[in-house]
Amino acid sequence: MVEILQRAGGSARYAELAGLTPARSIRTALERGEIDRVAKGVYALPTAPSDLTVALANGGVLARQSAALHHGLEVVTRPLVPHVLISRTQRRRETELSCVMHRTKTGLPERVTAPLQTVIDCARHLPFGEALALADSALRLKKVDPAALADAVRADRGAGSAAVLRVAASADARAESALESMLRARVIDAGFAGFVPQYRIRDASFFARVDLADPFLRIVLEADSFAHHGSRTALRKDCRRYVELAIRGWLLLRYSWEDVILDETWVGTSLDAAVRQAAVIPTASRIAAA
Repeated sequence: MVEILQRAGGSARYAELAGLTPARSIRTALERGEIDRVAKGVYALPTAPSDLTVALANGGVLARQSAALHHGLEVVTRPLVPHVLISRTQRRRETELSCVMHRTKTGLPERVTAPLQTVIDCARHLPFGEALALADSALRLKKVDPAALADAVRADRGAGSAAVLRVAASADARAESALESMLRARVIDAGFAGFVPQYRIRDASFFARVDLADPFLRIVLEADSFAHHGSRTALRKDCRRYVELAIRGWLLLRYSWEDVILDETWVGTSLDAAVRQAAVIPTASRIAAA
């Protein structure tokens, strides 16, 4: 019984168990404490419930950020409790396993929304930066095909379709981290359209791949995590790199996690000030702020 639940991801419906083992075995496992009944018709291993178990206990499937995590995608903010999608007509089940519940008029998948649907759902409901980070991750990890995403966006209608279109149009598989994607989202929100993810700068004696760069403005943006400079060697290497960029006429702006995630305006205002200070404000490189 325990092995069956382990292979099922930690939880299963009674009908699924009954198809593999006698009902008497299920009752015996319950009496021995080997499994728990977490909701009517739902059984799980007696450990901290997985997100899938919570979804099953509530009669739904994993969705949004919780589905993204299940698929191995990067998210900016991990949910405190799982996001669960249930049918619009379904009654809420009695269970102690809490969740953030969402309802849908369409049919439900087996246990979790597919990666493509997850990206679309998050683009519709999450802030732009968080949705972009997730979409970038899905493309980078090849969990979502770009053509399939484009088709889904064209077919999307109704509330939130403009947000879905914006995320899909901005998503880029070259982005290497959620922090970098959030930085790019702040830049886009500020009205700058020319910054390229993971841009390569090279000449006969130098090479660097930077988080974001606008080759026309000659500005580099870097998202620096606390762990990035974990040693003197790493710090020296980065200092040398920054000097080399400056020698070649690149202005480097570095942003911490707090700058990017917690302050909605700092990236935009500082970048705008840097461009103005350099007296370089090319209209071809700007877009209207959203």
